[in-house]
Amino acid sequence: MMTLKHHLIVFAASAAFLAAAPVVLPATAQTQMRNNCDPGDKLDSSTLPQAKKKMEAAGYTQVKDLRKGCDNYWHASAMKSGSEVFIVLSPAGQVMQEGD
Repeated sequence: MMTLKHHLIVFAASAAFLAAAPVVLPATAQTQMRNNCDPGDKLDSSTLPQAKKKMEAAGYTQVKDLRKGCDNYWHASAMKSGSEVFIVLSPAGQVMQEGD
């Protein structure tokens, strides 16, 4: 029979294990959490693979570090003409360099 001390040790070990386990959330929840969006922000259903495909179709290569803003714009870094550039994909599907 387990004593109270043993129960507490098992409970503490279980709690430590659960605290260390990674939490896997759906992609939209991860995007919302990373971007600290307000609960009222309406995020569209565009996905990272779709955004990357559109950026590559616009002539950019090595598209990486994609992240979605609360305004539904996808931001990334990529290569164009041998130089690294920062690009954005609008919700309307337009790909452009950041700052242009």
